[in-house]
Amino acid sequence: MVMVKLAVIYYSSTGTNYQLAKWAEEAGKEAGAEVKVVKVPELAPEAAIASNPGWKAHIDATKEVPEATSEDIEWADAIIFSVPTRFGNVASQMKQFLDMQGGLWATGKTVNKVVSAMTSAQNPHGGQEATILALYTSMMHWGAIIVPPGYTDTLLMAAGGNPYGTSVTQGQDGKMIEDVQAAVKHQAKRTIEIAQKVAGN
Repeated sequence: MVMVKLAVIYYSSTGTNYQLAKWAEEAGKEAGAEVKVVKVPELAPEAAIASNPGWKAHIDATKEVPEATSEDIEWADAIIFSVPTRFGNVASQMKQFLDMQGGLWATGKTVNKVVSAMTSAQNPHGGQEATILALYTSMMHWGAIIVPPGYTDTLLMAAGGNPYGTSVTQGQDGKMIEDVQAAVKHQAKRTIEIAQKVAGN
C-alpha cells in the first residue's frame, strides 16, 4: 500500500485551528500517512497582533511551524484545511494563500487532490458551515475531491454533528466548548482512506 502524503494547512490567530491541525496530524500518522503541518502566512499588521495578548502569544509559540507553499500542495495526495470563520467566510490569510495557487491550477496540479476542511467561530451559528462551504467552492474549481465527514460515525454527533467538516465554538476564555478531538481524528482518517482509494490501493 502506497503511503498517503497528507498536508494539514491551517491559519490560526489564537490557537484553536492550530490545535485542530495537530489532532489531524496525530490521526494521519496513526493511519500510516506521511504528514506535514504548515501555516499560511500572517497578513495582519504587527500593531493589531500586539493589541491582542492571545494572538501575540500564539504567534510566538508557533514561530517554528513552516509556512505553506505551493510545493506543499503539489506534494500532497490529501489536504486538510483548518481555518477560522470571518463574517461567515474563509479568513483572508487562507483566502490569499488559495488565490495564489493559480499556477498550480493552470497546470492541472490541483486536480484529484483529496481535500477536507475544519473551522471554528465564537458561537455555534457564527458562519461555521458557510466558511467550510466557501472553501469547498474553491476546491471545486481546483478539480479536487471533497471528503466531508457526513454522518459516517455516531461520534460526530457529540462534536455538534456538522456534516461538512468538524467545527468548534471558541468560548470567551479562548477554550473550545465542544469536545471535537475524536471528530477531527475521524475526519482525518476518512480523508486518508479516500485518498488511498483514489490512489488505487
